[in-house]
Amino acid sequence: MTMEKMDPVEVFAAGEKGRGLRVTKEISTGDVVFAEASFAAVVFDSLSLQVCHSCFRRQANPHRCAQCKFAYYCDRTCQRAAWDEHKQECSAIKNIGKAPNENVRLVARILWRIQKDTGLVSDAQLTTLDLLEDHLSKMSPEDLKELKVDVQHFYNYWPKKSKPVGEDYVSHLFGVINCNGFTLSDQRGFQAVGVGLFPNLCLVNHDCWPNCTVILNPGKIELRALGKISEGEELTVSYVDFLNVSKERQRLLKQQYYFDCKCEHCSSGMKDDLMTAVRDTDGHKPSADVVKAVTDFSLQALVKIEEARTGGNFHEVVKICRECLEKQDPVFGDTSLHLLRVLSTASEVLSFLQQFTEAAGYAKRMVDGYTKLYHPNNAQLGMAIMRAGVTHWHAGLIEAAHGLICSAYAVLIITHGAHHPITKDLEVMRTQTEMELCLFKQNERVYRSMREAVLSDKPMMLAGEQIKTTS
Repeated sequence: MTMEKMDPVEVFAAGEKGRGLRVTKEISTGDVVFAEASFAAVVFDSLSLQVCHSCFRRQANPHRCAQCKFAYYCDRTCQRAAWDEHKQECSAIKNIGKAPNENVRLVARILWRIQKDTGLVSDAQLTTLDLLEDHLSKMSPEDLKELKVDVQHFYNYWPKKSKPVGEDYVSHLFGVINCNGFTLSDQRGFQAVGVGLFPNLCLVNHDCWPNCTVILNPGKIELRALGKISEGEELTVSYVDFLNVSKERQRLLKQQYYFDCKCEHCSSGMKDDLMTAVRDTDGHKPSADVVKAVTDFSLQALVKIEEARTGGNFHEVVKICRECLEKQDPVFGDTSLHLLRVLSTASEVLSFLQQFTEAAGYAKRMVDGYTKLYHPNNAQLGMAIMRAGVTHWHAGLIEAAHGLICSAYAVLIITHGAHHPITKDLEVMRTQTEMELCLFKQNERVYRSMREAVLSDKPMMLAGEQIKTTS
């Protein structure tokens, strides 16, 4: 079965947006509107040696398929579970001597699934892949050229004994995954590890301020309500991160998804003023020339930060961040995107370098800014608050840590649900910090002495993995 119960939704004509999904009954905050297993999914090329090709969990010592020597699994249990999908892929990889790129592998898996199940794998599937948009007519010449290269690689890979497939339909599927492929994350939800196709999810249209979010739970995606959704209301998700000014979001959506976003937030430029805010000190604001100079400096600094980070020169990253913040603080407001991006990087890298006190200060400022910009139940906001809470805990700031972890839990219980690995581990953190806070309030000296003694032996855990604090 590809889908679970789908009673609460129906397909409808959504005007210029084409088809859409709407609910047939009222949905409460945090409810799962529907869950869906992938029609087909593959691990990214870059992570094929580190991620299980069945459950998409990252593994330190995965078990390799002895035949194709490409696919890796948690263990033989995962390997057996994946064999029905992998066996044709396995043979094809052996025949050509290597695995093609992830797009080619995904299209092949889709076609093998179609040939097996005729494209409709359960009564709850609301559309076939034939009816999904491919937007080939809107692609740039450069994108079409790349697509044709993938098509050629597909035919080099597609086994001669498999049923022949026409070039037009293969091109259609490449267009479909380009527009509708959904990124799969690892078990912690921190890293993108693969891409899959979910037919019903493809029918959910975009809004920059959506009423739903998509979360990957083991083996399936869940569409969860961010607030109360009235009967007959359209379901929406955001295809891009909200933390871009409206014109930039519109540009990204046009480039990747080939439509002009006309949502309320884009049409009216809502929150653009906050994202571009400048410092107001007793009614005095910096001049336009100063703002432009610091903006240009920030953009150049962000490029240097990324180069240093990619090269593993984390102390250089911190140095550039500090220099950038020194110039930004007198000029940009607390919700400026340029400022928030530097604060985010500084906090993350300083935490990695175990300079937790300074990292916590930057993390708190980042969360304060995010809270004024994001939807209150945004999953990325919840994750950012959680990371800030962990950073404060490492810094020994137990009162702030507990408050942040409780705030994160309030968001993630809605976006991820009570049974998601992140939420379960966050509940453990919340209980632990609550106990520590009680001890702290009773006797701070005793608390700090005990914390110092056990810190190295009892690290905080996240999704079954120790939160690393050393390189």
